[in-house]
Amino acid sequence: MAMVAQHQQHRETTSSSSSFKHQLDNGKYVRYTAEQVEALERVYAECPKPSSLRRQQLIRECPILSNIEPKQIKVWFQNRRCREKQRKEASRLQTVNRKLSAMNKLLMEENDRLQKQVSQLVYENGYMRQQLHTNSAVTDASCESVVTTPQHSLRDANNPAGLLSIAEETLAEFLSKATGTAVDWVQMPGMKPGPDSVGIFAISQSCSGVAARACGLVSLEPTKIVEILKDRTSWFRDCRNLEVFTMLPAGNGGTIELVYTQVYAPTTLAPARDFWTLRYTTSLDNGSLVVCERSLSGSGGGPNAAATTQFVRGEMLPSGYLIRPCDGGGSIIHIVDHLNLEAWSVPEVLRPLYESSKVVAQKMTIAALRYIRQIAQESSGEVTYGLGRQPAVLRTLSQRLSRGFNDAINGFNDDGWSLMNCDGAEDVIVAINSTKNLSTSTNPSNSLSFLGGVLCAKASMLFQNVPAAVLVRFLREHRSEWADFNVDAYSAASVKASPYGNPGMRPTRFTGSQIIMPLGQTIEHEEMLEVIRLEGHALGQEDPFVSRDIHLLQLCSGIDENAVGACSELIFAPIDEMFPDDAPLIPSGFRIIPLDPKSGDSKDALVTTHRTLDLTSSLEVGPSTNQGTSDTLGCQNTRSVLTIAFQFPFENNLADSVATMARQYVRSVINSVQRVAMAISPSGLSPSVSPKLSPGSPEAVTLAQWICHSYTYHLGVDLLTSSSVVGDSLLKDLWQHQDAILCCSLKSLPVFIFANQAGLDMLETTLVALQDITLDKMFDEAGRKALFPEFAKIMQQGFAYLPGGICMSTMGRHISYEQAIAWKVLAADETTVHCLAFSFVNWSFV
Repeated sequence: MAMVAQHQQHRETTSSSSSFKHQLDNGKYVRYTAEQVEALERVYAECPKPSSLRRQQLIRECPILSNIEPKQIKVWFQNRRCREKQRKEASRLQTVNRKLSAMNKLLMEENDRLQKQVSQLVYENGYMRQQLHTNSAVTDASCESVVTTPQHSLRDANNPAGLLSIAEETLAEFLSKATGTAVDWVQMPGMKPGPDSVGIFAISQSCSGVAARACGLVSLEPTKIVEILKDRTSWFRDCRNLEVFTMLPAGNGGTIELVYTQVYAPTTLAPARDFWTLRYTTSLDNGSLVVCERSLSGSGGGPNAAATTQFVRGEMLPSGYLIRPCDGGGSIIHIVDHLNLEAWSVPEVLRPLYESSKVVAQKMTIAALRYIRQIAQESSGEVTYGLGRQPAVLRTLSQRLSRGFNDAINGFNDDGWSLMNCDGAEDVIVAINSTKNLSTSTNPSNSLSFLGGVLCAKASMLFQNVPAAVLVRFLREHRSEWADFNVDAYSAASVKASPYGNPGMRPTRFTGSQIIMPLGQTIEHEEMLEVIRLEGHALGQEDPFVSRDIHLLQLCSGIDENAVGACSELIFAPIDEMFPDDAPLIPSGFRIIPLDPKSGDSKDALVTTHRTLDLTSSLEVGPSTNQGTSDTLGCQNTRSVLTIAFQFPFENNLADSVATMARQYVRSVINSVQRVAMAISPSGLSPSVSPKLSPGSPEAVTLAQWICHSYTYHLGVDLLTSSSVVGDSLLKDLWQHQDAILCCSLKSLPVFIFANQAGLDMLETTLVALQDITLDKMFDEAGRKALFPEFAKIMQQGFAYLPGGICMSTMGRHISYEQAIAWKVLAADETTVHCLAFSFVNWSFV
């Protein structure tokens, strides 16, 4: 019996061992000890998917895993990866569900608000009908009167009780705008709410001043959001300075502050704004936090008058932030910005910038919510950047570029800026700053003490029918089309350790190519920070291994045509190739701001089609004039203001020379940008001309009249000796004129449309074949370089004298001429540019 029992026990042991081995072979679950799981987790943290060799090495190195087969370990890692994937997916779904629940709550609240607004409008409509029926004169009690800010006397602000009364009233009015019906809100154009959107955006339809509102979900705690939003200089790029003068305690642990704020002007054509406000921070019974703000005493109050001479006092009507804790974490934010920007103080053409709720929404309201979401995603680790730069460092670099560019445009006296040799008639303004401290580093190697200061050459211009996003994108991608790399090399010397490191002092050849290295971008890709490398090579044998490349730190925004943005910008500054975080920056660049005309005044706002104007001399504060245009241009009434500012370091004894160089360089950049804008304009510079012009046709007679009249109109002298001839006689005299006269269309690739007999002889062609010849085929490289910069001058003043040179006929023969005159040919209304005309004086074959 004992032997039978022993045999039976041996069979059971063998069967159990075989079953365990069978389970291992089939990859079935095996219970691991805590020590085994800990060892496997350590390996998983380093390598979630180990190779076969790594698994075998793991078994050899860990004795506690010696009884586990490699195949079973492979199964464990597969299951571990699957569980990790399921956990992440569950977490993602929970986050999406919380966001959808919060957005649904916001939409329900918005729906309730709209229903209340509809009820109010129905009531007002019925009330007005009743009053009209009884012929009673009543005063309209619309919502516009509700949002009008009552004026407070200085007496109210002279004691804490008065300030608290104003603060409580500001809180009530702000909440009525953020969640109530105090303002007639309409959806922001191009910004539709949805689960993937930043938030819900609205602008005012009819109220005092301009107002915008936003609400959205952010994964940050309310106290952190309040801290960020109150630091307006960190997220509002146009905020120059914010200073708290007085702080008083209020109920519920809140505070009352008297705040002075300065806001940059976006162009050189308008003064900056400042605000003197009361800011009230408090908490509500439901746990929400509120920061609300309004102006005090209109134009009074604030710092002394001497510090605010370059500012126009704006008014902030009750505005602020409502931050509510959200179930499951995060916060729901309501933002309201309501301003009166005193549009009377800017030229008429710029008033849309100061009378548009859409611009306020883009520059302030949406910017605030985007910045909060950016911080939230960076804090959670959802956003990572290359080249080892921390998000906070990249944000600081972007802010320094933007602030430096705004400082250059505004040129405040208290920053040390003053105008240089400016009589008010210059197209390019040059300002000098001899006190500017360019170095923000404590490292002596970054010292710029050898410099005398910084010069800024700047100008603002009006463009017609030029897409801002397309133009900035072209300027970014094709730098060689407008920039002089030798000037870039000179500017790059400002970040060298010594003046002897100036690459501009050595013979260098630049390839014209650029390499764009991205640093980071905002979560919606509306702004990009990047490093640009311009490749250069030494011409001589000295220092063959020294790098001649130029590096630029560049900020680009608004290049997406479909995005909703306030402006398009390209701002850059030379940097050292080592690129320390505290490198000195001298920003230059371009800013293009679209001008949306107010409804009903589009005709008054029109200017001559595609004409580029210098606003510094042609615009005055006052009503605009009506410029006639053809009917076909009504649908193309889009305008933009281009502001250019370039900064140049200088040594003390070279200020005048650098100023002359800066003015000439900026003028050449303006000419290049105008030429680019002319080429990318959607509809060309003039209406299409007749494809065939025979010498005796009515079209040729009309064109001859326009050519002669425009010549007299622009140059003040008659093109023909007998100015009284008309019709066929005028065409005959023009046809027989001794100088070669040619006309070309104003398209992206100009072609000839007319020539007199001398012009046909010079080009060795016929009138029919003439219209297959483009303008660029007529000139060699030197001739094109001399002609193209003059296009802007021709479009501005109507004509230009070109120096003598060489051109080429269609037969390949060279032609010399003593002088050429180019002028705009105007149509009968004297506002539409029909084509360009050229007169070549004393030409001959070489």
